[in-house]
Amino acid sequence: MMRLNKYIAHYSTYSRREADQAILDGYVRIDGEIETNPATQVDERHANVMISGNKITPTDQFTVIVYNKPRGELVTKKDPQGRKTIYDSLAKQYRHFIPVGRLDFASEGLLLLTDASRVATALMTSKMERVYKIKIKGPVTEGMKIAMGEGLELEDASAGAHEQADAGPMSFAPFYAYQVQKDQGDYSILKVAIGEGQNRELRRFFAHFGAEIVDLKRLSFGGIDLNNLPTGKVRFLERSEYASLREFLDAVEKAEKQKQKSEKKVPKSFDNAEHKPVKKRLDHEKTKSKSKPSGEPFGTNKYKPDSKFAKGGKK
Repeated sequence: MMRLNKYIAHYSTYSRREADQAILDGYVRIDGEIETNPATQVDERHANVMISGNKITPTDQFTVIVYNKPRGELVTKKDPQGRKTIYDSLAKQYRHFIPVGRLDFASEGLLLLTDASRVATALMTSKMERVYKIKIKGPVTEGMKIAMGEGLELEDASAGAHEQADAGPMSFAPFYAYQVQKDQGDYSILKVAIGEGQNRELRRFFAHFGAEIVDLKRLSFGGIDLNNLPTGKVRFLERSEYASLREFLDAVEKAEKQKQKSEKKVPKSFDNAEHKPVKKRLDHEKTKSKSKPSGEPFGTNKYKPDSKFAKGGKK
């Protein structure tokens, strides 16, 4: 059995929020009857669920594409300011595909898109490594190296954020790895690997040290590489990439089922108490790690995380 909103998001291109809204608006029918409760339980094997007259058929089939996003495109369906979006460049057949995370307007490189909401959610919320090549103004300081290795906690992370973004605290986990490829004083080039996808995370991190990122390109996500894909072009995942992704998704689903079972076993006396089941680490996810230092071959996830964070205030 599965909640109705999760069932729709799992087997269609609707996000969980969109599924909730469609249910509340009366567009969803179960066995011909309108259902307006997102929490209604449905049988995955026998449910007859329709949304706006279209039947949702459970399937494990999905498609993932790699898009080499150029600078000057927004990762959104529409922009109120009329700026170009990725969907202006992508073929019409990918119009309904969901982006896995975002790259901002001035950034470029690998962007994964999928026709399955569950795949997008699993990847976005994972700790899989994201590898970037960045160019910053100024040198790589010792403070940057310490923060990349130990993490950074800021009370005000507005520097490097969008102008309209709310100022507030932000925590940066230790980088999985970093490599200084050029350090010429007036500018530096680094290759970095992180396991989070917070809003403008790298721009905010380096802005804290007074360093502006002038170029940012994502090279890979979860072991899926950009390789020689030309800017503005699309490719499908290779067979080996699909196999690894399915293995990862199976592990995620298994962990969710184990979590649900453990929650059901919680004694009633705990109902009103704070109960947090232990989160199991997935073998295919990258754990937080003390970053690999500059000057060595670039490799990731080879160090255990340091529990301490480097403290920092607003510069």
